[in-house]
Amino acid sequence: MNSRQRFQKTIAYGRPDRPPCFEEGIRDDVIRAWRQQGMPDGKTPYALFEIDRRKEIALEVEPRPYPREWPASMAGLEMLCQRLDPQDDDRLPAGWPGVIEQWRQRDYPLLIRVHHGFFQTLGVGDWRRFEDVIYLIKDDPAFVREVLTLQGQFTARLLERILPHVDVDAAIFSEPISSNSGPLISPKMYEEFALTSYEPVLEVLRRHEVETVIARTYANARILLPSFLKWGFNCLWACETGNTSEAGANAMDYLAIRREYGKDLRLIAGIDTDALRSNKETIRREVESKVPPLLAGGGYMPLADGRIRVDIPYENYAYYRELLAQTVSASATESWALS
Repeated sequence: MNSRQRFQKTIAYGRPDRPPCFEEGIRDDVIRAWRQQGMPDGKTPYALFEIDRRKEIALEVEPRPYPREWPASMAGLEMLCQRLDPQDDDRLPAGWPGVIEQWRQRDYPLLIRVHHGFFQTLGVGDWRRFEDVIYLIKDDPAFVREVLTLQGQFTARLLERILPHVDVDAAIFSEPISSNSGPLISPKMYEEFALTSYEPVLEVLRRHEVETVIARTYANARILLPSFLKWGFNCLWACETGNTSEAGANAMDYLAIRREYGKDLRLIAGIDTDALRSNKETIRREVESKVPPLLAGGGYMPLADGRIRVDIPYENYAYYRELLAQTVSASATESWALS
């Protein structure tokens, strides 16, 4: 099987030869450090370990040019509307339209990132803007809804230029809305403001038969999971979950989430990246305690829950990758033997 077939079979709770094992995201500075720690010259992680390829298309959905000062009332929305032009060809994927035929013949999953999430859509990039937005939610909720609605309609129209030509395997909504103890707005407010505004995008995805809709969350987003499911999301990719506070300790634990939501929610990642910073015994416990039972339930793709940073030694990463490959292979063999 190729990577795309593995992805499609796993998402559908089918029986691939093994689930796909993706790469978490390794920066150039990490590779340089690993070269000094014994990583073979001229080799990449793809050549050294069992890693399935994937590609993510990032839609250009920010205002152009990006506002120096964001509008704070209805009067400023015209400026924002002019800067969200779905007919701007520079917003199409790099290499368009030349990549269309290449993607039609691909053997790897193609995922499209369609939204930056609630706060980033409102221009939050620092604490000052965050404070402004929190006050706006209270003082002028109609304006906040209008900004989010404008973004959702723009994104839907932009997607309409792409999806008739490219059969994508999944859509990703990024949602950096949570702290370590939980989301920064309530589930009710999240549904009222964010998810309602995502509906035009979700409708376009449904019409073009993009069946896998991924919520890529950060930190502790546990109490938002029922809201995601209510709006038609069916896959969770939880990132950076290892540093939750005592109040939210293990809140994003995939074993608990699988027990609660069953097959309604496919799962990607789930391995605490902090374990890779520790030692081999910690890595072994982390992988062996989580990966086999999740694989047994199907609909799961094992992966560390964050980018690989320079503080993770090459020896640890190599051990993790080799152990993961062995665990996935053994689980696949056992699954076939029992079927």
